[in-house]
Parts: sequence; structure tokens; C-alpha cells
Amino acid sequence: MMGNTMHSYEPCKGSGLRHDPIAAILGPRPIGWISTCDDQGRPNLAPYSFFNVFNYRPPIVAFSSVGYKDTVRNVQATGEFVYNLATRALADAVNATSAEVAGDEFQLAGLTPRGSALVRPPAVGQSPVAMECKAIEVRQMQDHLGGALDTWMVFGEVVMVHIDRALLSAADGNYDTTAAQPILRGGGPADYFEITPQARFLMRRPS
Repeated sequence: MMGNTMHSYEPCKGSGLRHDPIAAILGPRPIGWISTCDDQGRPNLAPYSFFNVFNYRPPIVAFSSVGYKDTVRNVQATGEFVYNLATRALADAVNATSAEVAGDEFQLAGLTPRGSALVRPPAVGQSPVAMECKAIEVRQMQDHLGGALDTWMVFGEVVMVHIDRALLSAADGNYDTTAAQPILRGGGPADYFEITPQARFLMRRPS
């Protein structure tokens, strides 16, 4: 048993706190700003805070959608999507595209679509990084008892990467994460974080 200094709870019974702390504990999290198009070529753009990379070669990324939304529907229809880097400069635009609206989110947020090389969905022209992806699997998630959840996991292989050269170090060619100023999702209703050079520290793995 945990001591009295620990706040313990079973998630199925609620945390007893104002906001679910798990998203805050397991964060801040990368934001998957995902662009797709439907089978008629109409674009869609939405941010997903359940997102990450899960393999090196080939690079595999995944995001989950709570609810069967247009992004999932489009990926199932076309087998393609684009990840766009969400940056501090684009934070308001990222937030604007989170609204569930009918119409073109690119136009709604004042963004310019940029044609992709190997997939049909466009990238966000203002974003300094884009990864074109081919879908591997779209899976409806289940709980530990096998019950279906209204949450959908999308896995994709990155087949093309575009990086603004300003983010590549002239000294060694490495990608400069802090220069990109990515934003990340925290917990609660509105918490976001940004990465700064002051937040970085070095720690090499033991050999």
C-alpha cells in the first residue's frame, strides 16, 4: 500500500482532482499537426496531442484521435497524411485548426498549403518541417477487457522529410531542435510548453 503522502486512485473511478493528471504527468507531449485530404482532394488540418515517433528505420510515427474524425476518415480513404511541425510562431494557427468546423482549416487559420512530393495531402507552407507519411495501420483501440473505445490509432511510415535549412547547423549539419521552437501539449485545459536553449542538457548513454 502507498503511504499517506501519495494521492492514489483508479482511473475508472475518477481521479478526484479538477483535471485528469495523467496527460500532465506524461507530458509535455509533441503535437502531431496532421494534414490530410479526402478522396475528392479536399484538404483537412488538425492537431493531435497524442503523437510520437516509434521506430528509426523505417521511421514510423503514430497519433491517436479521440473520436472518429475527418483526419482518420481521410487516412483510411487515401492511405496518406503529412506531419507538420507546430512551432511557437504558429501556435495560434495550430489552435485555430483544432476547432471542429466545416470547411478548409488552412483558409480558416490563414495558412498556405504547400504541395507534397510523394503523397497527395499538402503540407503547411509556414511550418519549417514536414514529414510525408504512408499509412501502415488504422486501429480502433480497446480497453483491457476488449471493449471498443471511440479512439483511433493511426500508424504511418515517413517516406519524405522536408526541413528548413535554417534549422540545420552549419558546423555539423545536425538539426537544431531549439531553433525550431516547437510547442508541446501539457495537461489541463490550456497548458502548452515551448523548448528553449536554456532547457537543454547533455547526457550520453553508457557504453
